[in-house]
Order: sequence, then structure tokens, then C-alpha cells
Amino acid sequence: MSATDDKTGVFDASKLSGVKCPDCSGSGELRFDSENINEHFEVEKQTVITPCPRCSATGFVAAG
Repeated sequence: MSATDDKTGVFDASKLSGVKCPDCSGSGELRFDSENINEHFEVEKQTVITPCPRCSATGFVAAG
């Protein structure tokens, strides 16, 4: 892709034929369920979402 393609946001469909990341199942993000107890002794549940470090949040890893 040339530099002008990057600026215009051209979508490269050939990148979709890669191998999906096994850690994030191709979503590009990891989700962790977390429980905390607040000052009123209530359980607060939340989901922490973070970029997948293995595929750099792309959802695909290099074949090989």
C-alpha cells in the first residue's frame, strides 16, 4: 500500500486472510471479569477490556 492509501483509509481485504490470534479469537482485545468490594461492602462487578498484546490489537498473527 502506498502512503496515500493510509491517509484515505482504504481497506485492505487481503489482511483478513491471516491466521486469527488464538489469545483473543480475532477480536483484538482481551476481556477480564473483575470483582471489587466497595466501602459499603457491596460487590462491584466490571469487565476490563485491554488490547491484545500478542497480535497488537489487530486480531491476526503472522502465519508460521
